[in-house]
Parts: sequence; structure tokens; C-alpha cells
Amino acid sequence: MNKAHPLAWHSALTSVSYHQRNWLQDRGSLTRRIQDRCGQFRVKRVFQSFSRIYGDELEVMGLRASELAMVREVYLYCGNTPVVFAHSVVAHKNLRGAWRGLSGLGNKSLGTVLFTNPRIKRTPLEFKKVSCGHFLYDRACAGLSSRPANLWARRSLFTLHGQSILVTEVFLPAILDLPL
Repeated sequence: MNKAHPLAWHSALTSVSYHQRNWLQDRGSLTRRIQDRCGQFRVKRVFQSFSRIYGDELEVMGLRASELAMVREVYLYCGNTPVVFAHSVVAHKNLRGAWRGLSGLGNKSLGTVLFTNPRIKRTPLEFKKVSCGHFLYDRACAGLSSRPANLWARRSLFTLHGQSILVTEVFLPAILDLPL
């Protein structure tokens, strides 16, 4: 992937506050971290279907444009307020293998699966500021009462037995209301 391209994902963060950086760069379970700071945590699945995926996701996943993947999108809530929008992609063929239980998660957190198995490996985080017109921004803002100018997102691959799932998390404005 060409990191100099303005639409590229980046391995380093620039122009973010300390509070944002602290949330974005934490490599632990985001679900666990929010749960520890929020008395009423919940997951709400808003989309799950087999579909074609976006260009930069194809490249990261090593898939051809003709291959289907299961796309799952959820909001992570603190009380009645969404704090994170999560978008995960797993190749259809991998649902028969290492990731076979993922299609039945419903409103359960994917993080509870990813961070309880020590054999699952995670790639370094990549970061991107998304704004109106980017599919992640538009999907994430669908559940918000007002649209901020932009949102920070991060993504990484989780791999088990050579099969990967791409997890992208978009940090919504209310995440900054939670304590570090």
C-alpha cells in the first residue's frame, strides 16, 4: 500500500490530542477498556451480510474483487451513547475454518473472541482520519444525532491459523467523555 497517498492508512498518528492518541494507540481489548469505564456497556449489531468489500480492504485481506466476505458492523455503547463504530470483514471461505463461529455473534462483542485466544495474532495498527464521503464516516455517522467534521479510525488484521479478519474501529466523539 502506498503510504504517501493522501487516502492511505498510516502507521503513525499526527495532529491528535493526548486523549485521542491514548484511545487510538491502545493495543488491548477496546471492548474491555470501555467496559471498565462504563457501567452500562452494550453492543448493537446494525449490519451483517455477505458482500463485496471496498478496494483498500481487498488489498489488505488479499482478496479478489469477485470474492465475497462477511461484513459485520456494530456500535459499542456506553449507556445510550455510541462511542465506537466497528466494521469487521472476514473472507467467506474463512468462516468454514478458523473464524467459523463469527457469523453467530449477534450483539456480542467480537473483542471477547479476539482477546481470549492467545493463538490469535494482531498486526500493527493503522490509522486514518475519515470525513464525509468516506464509507466508514458515512456508516459511523448514521447512528449519531450530529455529524462531526471528521472521525479517527484504526484498523488491524487478526490472524488465526493463517486466516485473517480485518477489524476497523471508528472512534465517535463521545469516546472522549470516558476517562483514560
